[in-house]
Amino acid sequence: MSEQKSLLIELGTEELPVKALPGLAQAFFDGVVAALEKRGIALETGDARPLYTPRRLAVLLPAVAVEQPEQASEVLGPYLNIALDAEGRPTKALEGFAAKAGVEWTALERTSDAKGERFVHRSRRAGAQTAQLLPEVVAEAIAGMPIPKPMRWGGHDYAFARPVHWLVLLLGDQVVPAQVLGVASDRMSRGHRFEHDKPVWIGQPGDYIAALAAARVLVDPSERRARIVAEVEKAAAEAGGQARITDDNLGQVVCLTEWPAAVLCGFEREFLAVPQEALIETMEINQKFFPVLDAGGRLTEKFIGIANIESRDVAQVRKGYERVIRPRFADAKFFFDEDLKQGLAAMGDGLKSVTYQARLGTVADKVARVAALAESIAAQVGANPALARRAAQLGKNDLQSRMVNEFPELQGIAGRHYALAAGEPAEVALAIDEAYQPRFAGDDIALSPLGKVLAIAERLDTLAGGFAAGLKPTGNKDPFALRRNALGLARTVIESGYDLSLKELLEHAIDAIGPLPAGKDGATAKADAGELYDFILDRLRGYYADKGVPAAHFNAVAELKPASLYDFDTRIDAIGTFARLPEAEALAAANKRIGNILKKADVAIPAMEDPALFAEPAERALGEAVEAALDDTTAALHQRDYVRVLERLARVRPQVDAFFDQVMVNADDPAIRGNRLALLKRLADRFGAVAAIGQLSA
Repeated sequence: MSEQKSLLIELGTEELPVKALPGLAQAFFDGVVAALEKRGIALETGDARPLYTPRRLAVLLPAVAVEQPEQASEVLGPYLNIALDAEGRPTKALEGFAAKAGVEWTALERTSDAKGERFVHRSRRAGAQTAQLLPEVVAEAIAGMPIPKPMRWGGHDYAFARPVHWLVLLLGDQVVPAQVLGVASDRMSRGHRFEHDKPVWIGQPGDYIAALAAARVLVDPSERRARIVAEVEKAAAEAGGQARITDDNLGQVVCLTEWPAAVLCGFEREFLAVPQEALIETMEINQKFFPVLDAGGRLTEKFIGIANIESRDVAQVRKGYERVIRPRFADAKFFFDEDLKQGLAAMGDGLKSVTYQARLGTVADKVARVAALAESIAAQVGANPALARRAAQLGKNDLQSRMVNEFPELQGIAGRHYALAAGEPAEVALAIDEAYQPRFAGDDIALSPLGKVLAIAERLDTLAGGFAAGLKPTGNKDPFALRRNALGLARTVIESGYDLSLKELLEHAIDAIGPLPAGKDGATAKADAGELYDFILDRLRGYYADKGVPAAHFNAVAELKPASLYDFDTRIDAIGTFARLPEAEALAAANKRIGNILKKADVAIPAMEDPALFAEPAERALGEAVEAALDDTTAALHQRDYVRVLERLARVRPQVDAFFDQVMVNADDPAIRGNRLALLKRLADRFGAVAAIGQLSA
């Protein structure tokens, strides 16, 4: 086995884009590994992972072969009928091939393929030294990185995410000579910009992490993450609370620092009168601070900033953080106070002049449609129709508020606060907020009955309107987020246990919009309920896949297109239970076989089989078994106890097996043939009343 040495590549840059940094580092790491493997260079990655800080990307591999293995080459030449003349002498084609290979033609070997025998030149040469290949490995890895807007600097032709200032390239303890993006390789890295602004000697790759730590740089992002969490939690505990640490905020702070240090800060208690969501939004999104909450999850007047330096004067750092956040909080308080003076109900007047969509009218028009839908749905699920209508009527008013204009992410949240301040019922205020749930992938659905009703009504109108206005998603274009709305609607219905007819709801929503005014082609437009139903069902495919439901199970239920999504979910569960039965596989195959037989039937199939026409014991036994199974499952089917239906039908397997072993379905006598088909159809129909069981058969 070839000798192996550790490898270090560090690309030093100006501060890289925060949100792109982890992806760039991973791409650089993957590109280096792929380029080495492509050249046949053996390597061990161990637990290696991308190393990075705001101004460096690094690859540290524990073991890389110092040379390629011996390289074998095979070049195919001309076929014999072209290479040799009638006397067996070489033609110009063969002589040219041999000359190009650098050998006499008699030294060439022969091989055969489907077209016949041909000449081939095989050779072996020693592998190249890894050090010789590393410059092109690095260049290839950089070229493959996803950099949407490369920067150019100086008078150079090359470009990168940010200007490059140094390159460390070590194989073992030796510097590998290279020129990358105008920078010559060296063993000198750089420390923290403020705490150790001088070169850092790297003796060998294994020294890298410790050498940079001594220079106040934690190059491992997981180490920085752990340090930030520990310091933030410690500072929050000192303040008597607990820190709010979100993955997104933490991830960005990791990418902003090389030597993070927590600083506990505070603000005036009067700002706590503002909805805490607005203050948290400002702290996290604008400043990358960590809010401190009390034991009940309420915001306190403390927050934690992360400095990229251990300052000797922490008080000044604290003052700076508090100074930068105070104007933002003051603005939020001003917006909130002014909105309270106007009142939530009055804000709704402005919706009449705000266009929702050119062909769908104003936001006020949408509100009216959603209110009617919400009232109707509430009556069906046992919620208060009057309160549902009221919540819908106020649901979009906060779009006209100063607060939402400044903080768009507070849609619904601001409305909840303003509704409570106006004396609206608490359930109305909560529904205004919950109507937006789920807000993102993995978010919970609305919890309150009114919130669920409003969420369903809102999405029904959005989907019906979007399809009517010709806004169906295409490729990655989905301007009205119809895919997300479809999944949100389906999840809310299913997870709420609402046994609603989706098809009727869609018809209601479509009728509320009515035919839209003529488009450019002069034709009026109206959404198609069947197309919308299929669109929603298609979103459910991924939903169930994420829950571990096999595609065959989903397809078995989807083929029936149940009107109720709750009923759809109930059938999915039943199929899962049935599939675990020992009889399931054979019965699924039998159902598939029955389906194929019925499709090819060349006689009229009676509605019922006639026992008097049974000619074989096996078909008589199946007839009796089917009749008993139908009697036993009729009530369960009516009650939607699909598990009981399928478990009872599974007991028919022995008779089904015997029937197909001993009975010829396509008998010569048309009456007997039709009778046997009727028997099979009745059994298949009962299975089919639950799902297309044949889909479970491969």
